[in-house]
Amino acid sequence: MPVVIKELVITATVDAPALAAADADTPAADAALVLTRPQTQRLVQSCVAQVLAVLREQAER
Repeated sequence: MPVVIKELVITATVDAPALAAADADTPAADAALVLTRPQTQRLVQSCVAQVLAVLREQAER
């Protein structure tokens, strides 16, 4: 019997890592991900395209 997920809610909280809480064994523990404006726009466009594809697929059913 297939399982159909009708709604999926994902929430996330992004905080800068505290230096005291950083793991010393991880070499990039204090590195932050910084996206440039074009990278951010490409990411948003990709997300929108995927959401629209899912909505089109749902409308076909």
